[in-house]
Amino acid sequence: MNLAVKHDVTALLSQRGGAVPRYTSYPTAPHFEAGLGPAMQAELCAALDETDPVSVYLHVPFCDRLCWFCGCNTKHTLKYEPVRTYVDALLDEIAGFGKSLGLRPRAGQVHFGGGSPSILSAEDMGRIGAALREAFVVGPQTEISVEIDPSDVTEETLRGLGDLGVTRASVGVQDFDPLVQRAINRPQTFEQTRDVIAAMRAAGVGSVNIDALYGLPLQTRPRLMRTIDQVVSLDPDRIALFGYAHVPWVKKHQKMIKDEHLPDMHERFQQALAAGAALAEAGYDTIGIDHFAKPGDGLAVAARSGHLRRNFQGYTTDRCHALIPFGASSIGAFEGGYVQNIVATGQYQEAVRSGRSAAAKGYRMTADDRIRAHMIERLMCDFRISFDDLEARFGDAAEPYVNEAVALAEADADFVCGADPDGFFVPDTARPFTRLVAARFDAHLKGSDFRYSKAV
Repeated sequence: MNLAVKHDVTALLSQRGGAVPRYTSYPTAPHFEAGLGPAMQAELCAALDETDPVSVYLHVPFCDRLCWFCGCNTKHTLKYEPVRTYVDALLDEIAGFGKSLGLRPRAGQVHFGGGSPSILSAEDMGRIGAALREAFVVGPQTEISVEIDPSDVTEETLRGLGDLGVTRASVGVQDFDPLVQRAINRPQTFEQTRDVIAAMRAAGVGSVNIDALYGLPLQTRPRLMRTIDQVVSLDPDRIALFGYAHVPWVKKHQKMIKDEHLPDMHERFQQALAAGAALAEAGYDTIGIDHFAKPGDGLAVAARSGHLRRNFQGYTTDRCHALIPFGASSIGAFEGGYVQNIVATGQYQEAVRSGRSAAAKGYRMTADDRIRAHMIERLMCDFRISFDDLEARFGDAAEPYVNEAVALAEADADFVCGADPDGFFVPDTARPFTRLVAARFDAHLKGSDFRYSKAV
């Protein structure tokens, strides 16, 4: 993709320092209000019934190695006892939720994130699976996905994944180059990853995703492209190609990464373009700004049909109206707003043991938020906001937002957006800048002093 003709890349990437939210939610988590969590959790539960399926997210905030690039809420442990104690609290939270709700919603999707959920023993996977099946209706229609660190996977892990009923595994790769791996403290051979993926497929895991990163320390385009070739050879169903989010002011361990080892904005940008082009050439459909999927995969089908969604796990086929959070720092969502559990693991466990709500922060959506959330999600998923759809969903309230979009398009001097009779859009050549365009609709961003990661 040649962007040099119309786009001043330096100027675009310098907007707000080139740093804006990833828009896996709107409003984003920094705008959640402390102390509102229990009330929002109660509202979320009140909105549930047995007819609509829900999504479930479980956070496992432990790793047996701390990767320096990591931006997750997690902690390093070499002993299993803290993990087992945490699982006890997680089981209590799930049981308490089911008891207070008084009904068993159908689980459409269940996602285990971390940290490294693959650190769990087979016994604890079984205990969690049993608790979920007690609180929810989990059946053949339920997609169960788990994030995997290949260094954790043993025969016991594979048995646990099978007992849990995992249908999709998301395998962290980042980069296979040994020099880059040393710079991020993530040793992981291609052969180890290949063998783990083969073993999971043999154990019945039907779909495999791979996560790769660009913009890493000491990463160059040739090194990245070798990794992309190796990733393609593993034949994953989906690939997430994320830009490394360097936020050492939030994640102190990232200070182990030397700033001078990071690629500059132009090299980072060219890495993203080159890797994306290689994945498209390999036969993967481009999904949104950073995902790729085989044409027959559900994610690609959803993108073609206009049903692609975006949530805290990134791009998804999940069409459930509610996301139920379990575990420290986990975030839930429903049409009324958001709720986030206590972040600190010890405080979360103490709250659960004491019978208190694990919820801490929350956000109650306004009418303005709902419309802007829809507009930003459609931009991130479809690169277009349909004016007809906006009016069908929100009636007369949509008119000022249509006018705002048209005004933004008319004032655009960067060739990153436009408007036609059908809607507001990001042209094909400007899609790498979609987060910057979405930020123009973000009413909370102005005046915010929160520092985000780079937009590309």
